[in-house]
Amino acid sequence: MQNREKTEYDSVISSYFGDDQVTAVINLKVDTKNADVIAEAIAEHANVESLYLVTGETDIIAVVKFQNYPQLKRFLVESITSIPGVKESKTAMVVTTFKEGGELKYEASPE
Repeated sequence: MQNREKTEYDSVISSYFGDDQVTAVINLKVDTKNADVIAEAIAEHANVESLYLVTGETDIIAVVKFQNYPQLKRFLVESITSIPGVKESKTAMVVTTFKEGGELKYEASPE
């Protein structure tokens, strides 16, 4: 993404989420020789709710929560990308939570 496109993207995302709490799922491709060390470094961050070392196209999955989008962005730019061995990250922001921690977060619609 070019700078202008990235700025527009950030503006749209910020306007959508505003100052609302943001939950995101971060998929990381890492140097697998150092996967444990990388996971331990990520686990140290207080905003990391869950962290998994997985098989498949992604090596590590982190579920994170922040007070707002700018804090999430800062975490990605300043923390995740600065960890040696992180090759790629893809982040998906949660729009609606239906179940979390074994607890339903919505009311079922009447049939």
